[in-house]
Amino acid sequence: MRANPLNLMAEFFPDVNKIEYEGADSKNPLSFKHYNANEQVEGKSMTEHLRFGVAYWHTMRGGGADPFGPGTALRPWEGADDVANAQNRARVFFEFLEKLGAPFYCFHDRDVAPEGASLAESNANLDAVAAVLKEEQARTGKRLLWGTANLFSNPRYMHGAATSCNADAFAFAAAQVKKMLEGTKDLDGAGYVFWGGREGYQNWLNTDMHRELDHLAAFMHMAVDYAKEIGFTGQFMFEPKPKEPTKHQYDFDAAACINFLRTYGLEDHVKLNLETNHATLAGHSMEHEIYFAGGQGFLGSMDANTGDLLLGWDTDQFPTDIYLTTKCMLAVMKHGGLAPGGVNFDAKVRRESHEPIDLFHAHIGGMDAFARGLKIAAAIRADGRLAAFMKDRYASWDTGIGKDIEEGKATFKSLETHMLEKGDATPNTSGRQEFLENLINEFI
Repeated sequence: MRANPLNLMAEFFPDVNKIEYEGADSKNPLSFKHYNANEQVEGKSMTEHLRFGVAYWHTMRGGGADPFGPGTALRPWEGADDVANAQNRARVFFEFLEKLGAPFYCFHDRDVAPEGASLAESNANLDAVAAVLKEEQARTGKRLLWGTANLFSNPRYMHGAATSCNADAFAFAAAQVKKMLEGTKDLDGAGYVFWGGREGYQNWLNTDMHRELDHLAAFMHMAVDYAKEIGFTGQFMFEPKPKEPTKHQYDFDAAACINFLRTYGLEDHVKLNLETNHATLAGHSMEHEIYFAGGQGFLGSMDANTGDLLLGWDTDQFPTDIYLTTKCMLAVMKHGGLAPGGVNFDAKVRRESHEPIDLFHAHIGGMDAFARGLKIAAAIRADGRLAAFMKDRYASWDTGIGKDIEEGKATFKSLETHMLEKGDATPNTSGRQEFLENLINEFI
């Protein structure tokens, strides 16, 4: 046990041993039934495929409050909102990571360290806690998947950060990101995420959309330039979300983000961190967002959670749906995997699941669900029937006029000639949706 600077108990999860893989027949709730870290799937370990990360904000700071009541969560590591307690909290977090066996974590600057009365004080607070994070990384071998700055909580960002009508808010946000880029580099972070929590609008009557987008692009180019200046080589990522807290956010979905990046010459510098519940809020499935981003070369990382389809807001629930995780992993594997990104649990336990042990149950379930999805996806790929169906369905594009179109050899005139000679199109074949859904069910 390590010394505790606050003279609290040295272990915050004394009744939890390291979570081990015990197999599908195990009845031990504090064990993995499917996540076997070293098990090989398509030539890589599960650890390499999934690269699980734990979200500091939900796991350590989520108190269970909602608009109708205060927090319910029992979090014995919480105390005074000062640097000493923040350092202690970081040590508790790494105890959790060690016992869970997750290799990565993610955090916002204001998750780990209290905001001070000035930028200088905030920076000093962050430095003090980051020193503990660095020590704990060295002690445990855990790594930072990505860092980010909270540019949405403080009232200075009520009108946005990079898209604010207040130039000083833009400047403060830039200074905050500068500091977090330095911190993420020092902690050897694999990436850096930009989530535009308030980069959007509530009302057209007070919004110059084009000017705001220009400002957002300028902000991102400054970030790219500074990353080069300090030698940070981690992957930059946008995180799409259509609404909450603004009515309409500029990073609406994968398509909107990619369009923005290409419009402003940022496509070589930024990929996407996709989140399941954000996808559903945009009217998409998660696999849609993965396939779209992957097909365009923008697949970066994944915030793994799910939403409640009976509720119209971002519920950030832990993923347990095997169909969902299977579809996600089929899409991810098709596009070559997530590294240097990973599967980060941007998820929180329910308000009623208020005891510390519930954090373990939640993460174990999510890790097992994705491990099952990975194995099932690999089995479907090895079976070959889905791939064969897809190849046959698009066979008309592999030869003849279809091949000419794809290779840019066809024109409207040549296509007209082709159809005049042929007389009519080849009859369509069935899409076999029900057959394919049944096929997937064979593996679940």
